[in-house]
Amino acid sequence: MADWNEMVLVGTIARPHGLKGHVVINPETDFAEERFAEGATFWTRSLRGDEQMVVVASRMQGARPVVLFDGIARIEDAEGLAGLELRVPEETLYPLADGTYYHHQLIGCVVETPGGERIGAVARVEGGAAGSLLAIDGVNGEILIPLAVEITTSVDIEAKRIVVNPPDGLLELNDKKK
Repeated sequence: MADWNEMVLVGTIARPHGLKGHVVINPETDFAEERFAEGATFWTRSLRGDEQMVVVASRMQGARPVVLFDGIARIEDAEGLAGLELRVPEETLYPLADGTYYHHQLIGCVVETPGGERIGAVARVEGGAAGSLLAIDGVNGEILIPLAVEITTSVDIEAKRIVVNPPDGLLELNDKKK
């Protein structure tokens, strides 16, 4: 098993579905149907310790997968799974197109201006494909910066560095000290 802290969150078990052990998943991936297909393997962590779970049946209900894991056959078994995170080793993630990133790759990156002025570090990423915002822990509070090619001039995942050229006033917009 890979290190739990090095694995990537791809979903959370929401609740049981039906009487035969199925569960509804809140996906944390743009590839929910593929990621939660029959045969997919995940790691969970609970009071029982770290466990591997294998999907034996899967279908989509709207945007959320409904899955049955090997060894779970009754609603009583499924009830104990609610809230568990489903993680996978990073190397099993689907490759993305150039210029696109997984949220976990951006979190922790230092954000600075082209002149090298440190703005802060990415705490989380909000939004999705239609438009993402970098939520940055800045010196004077949280700063939201659009992850747009017009503003984000460089993303270096290996160096954990993002360079942004924000329009006038953007950095001061959420300044809590003003």
